[in-house]
Formats: sequence, C-alpha cells, structure tokens
Amino acid sequence: MSELVVNCPRCKSKSMTFDLIKAIPTFIQSGWQQWFEAFCICRACQRSTVFVLYQDKIGTTKLLEDTGLPNLNFAVNRIMRVDSHISLKDEIKETPPEYLPPNIEAAFREGAACLAIGCPNAAGTMFRLCVDLATRSMLPEGDVEGLNRTVRRNLGLRLPWLFDNEVLAGSLRDLSTCIKDDGNDGAHEGTLSEKDAADILDFTNVLLKRIYTEPKRIELAKERRAARRSEK
Repeated sequence: MSELVVNCPRCKSKSMTFDLIKAIPTFIQSGWQQWFEAFCICRACQRSTVFVLYQDKIGTTKLLEDTGLPNLNFAVNRIMRVDSHISLKDEIKETPPEYLPPNIEAAFREGAACLAIGCPNAAGTMFRLCVDLATRSMLPEGDVEGLNRTVRRNLGLRLPWLFDNEVLAGSLRDLSTCIKDDGNDGAHEGTLSEKDAADILDFTNVLLKRIYTEPKRIELAKERRAARRSEK
C-alpha cells in the first residue's frame, strides 16, 4: 500500500503519514502530467481525506501505468505533488482554460474557489488579476500615442486602449464592460454580487482562451501536421 506524507486537514498534524487506499485519475495536463484524486487515511486521527495529486516528473508515467498509484511500495511524494484536498470549495469549481502561465492559472483557481464558497468580492478580485496579468504583456514598449503611464498601470483604461488599437478583438468589448476603472468596479468597495463576479468570470474565461488556449492549440495542431507529413 502506498503512503502519502502531508499535513492533515482534519487533525492538523504536520507532515503526517497517510495510507493511500484508492486513487482515480481525473485528467491529463500538458499531454503527460497525470492528476489524481486519492482517498487517504491519516495515521494520527484515523480520519479520511481526498487529496488532489499531480505527477511531478514525466519519466514516472510508465511506473504509474504499470503499478498504479495505490500499489507503490514507497511514499508517493517522491513522484507526486499535493495540489489541494477536496472540500467545500470544490462543490462548484470552474476549470481554468488550458495552457495558462502558472501565475495566471493559480489566480484563476483561487478565484474559482472563492466563487464556489460564496465570496464574490474575492472571486472578482482574483479574476480581475488574471485579466490584469494577461494584458500587461500585450502593451508595446516605448513611447506610443495615447499610451501613457496611467493607461499602462490602470486596467480599466488599458482595456479600451487595447480594443481601440485592435490588439484585442472588438467582439470582446461588450463582455469587458464588467471591468471598469480602478475603484469603480465593486471589487475595491466590497459590493460585488455573485452575478457581478460571474460576469467577470465569463470575460476572463473568454479572454484567456483567446490569448493563450487558442494560439497554443493551433501551434500544436501545426506540429502534429508537420510530424505526419515528415513520416515516410
């Protein structure tokens, strides 16, 4: 039986050993990284927790396929990392778009967790952060007409500039109205409703797919086509 060493969310024991009883694969990320939900028993309090684990190294894929995560004769921390544990935040959880930079994916997951437990202001702030991080890199460097320091810094002003200069597709402009000037979108005043947060989520989701997911899928499709044509 496999073991997992992690802090227990039930009894709060630090670096406690768990018996890993059962694991089910949930999805594969980046074409190789396997994610699991693992049912584990704490040896201190004898209570159960379902942990979300992900594969740490690509070279362990065959071992996981041949032996199975629950049947390893060592602590799975050697080849897996603990992402989180299943709790109330997972009741209604939005999945981040594919191929996001790690910092943006982390912010999206935090926003989705906040929305799931009924914290719309926190959720809106994190989704807004995703948009902020994603659009900063889209701005050209140097002196550009209409692009002063305030516009660069302020997301509510940056978005209209990106639309006006056709850096972002105009079809997204209507959805972007949920992101207003700093201090005027509710998140800063703590007045966002769940509907407001859901609007920000919708815009964030579509925007991130346009910036990251769709270009990466096209790139991968081109690579697959090139590989097929190179086969003899």
